[in-house]
Amino acid sequence: MTRFRLTVEYDGRPFMGWQRQAHGPSVQQAIEEAIAAITHEKVTLHAAGRTDAGVHALAMTAHVDIAKPITAFRLADGTNAKLRPLPVSILAAEEVDEDFHARFSCTRRSYLYRIVNRRAPLALDAGKAWRVPVVLYADDMNRAAQVLVGRHDFTTFRSVHCQAESPIKTLDRLTVRRFGEVIEVEAVARSFLHHQVRSMVGCLELVGRGKWTKKDLKAALEARDRAALGFNAPPDGLYFVAAYYE
Repeated sequence: MTRFRLTVEYDGRPFMGWQRQAHGPSVQQAIEEAIAAITHEKVTLHAAGRTDAGVHALAMTAHVDIAKPITAFRLADGTNAKLRPLPVSILAAEEVDEDFHARFSCTRRSYLYRIVNRRAPLALDAGKAWRVPVVLYADDMNRAAQVLVGRHDFTTFRSVHCQAESPIKTLDRLTVRRFGEVIEVEAVARSFLHHQVRSMVGCLELVGRGKWTKKDLKAALEARDRAALGFNAPPDGLYFVAAYYE
């Protein structure tokens, strides 16, 4: 039995999320079925994160155990061939030790949220960014974001369906930067609550348009109450960027 580490890129729009589900297609199911088609084995894929419906990935890390002798190159190339025309790509595959686990060995995860701040509709970025037509002040958003950095009870920014044992998380970094009409929000932590990034971005958007202040964001955090949330940003602009390992 050989364990392979995979790096996966995908467009989340056609899927119900990463995790295999009974009520719709998932990224996990698509890759498992593609691998099964070339190895003739039933396999289970484990990932560093579980993205929601419509959320994308630039480099999701996953691992899979395969009994059949196969090279990493053949695994990646063959899986990509079977995945066509789905918008999923195995960027890299490599053999790893059996004690490597895509989820439990991960020490940090990073996400990127893209906002296109313009009045005109999106032609090329439709479904891949959140268009906000009113002017957003990214510097105000970045200053406010720093109240969320550190170890906090993030109940306000947690989905009611979140299965995490505790709402307490340590946010290592949360930055907001503008590049022309694009505003990028980067979030880095060991782990995140369900909807945490989208909830934080939704509140930061309120700060950017002047409806909330830094104090309002801090009050929402300290309320530890989902009812204090501004709103969830849509999944369109969210990307799983990378998983980090020792």
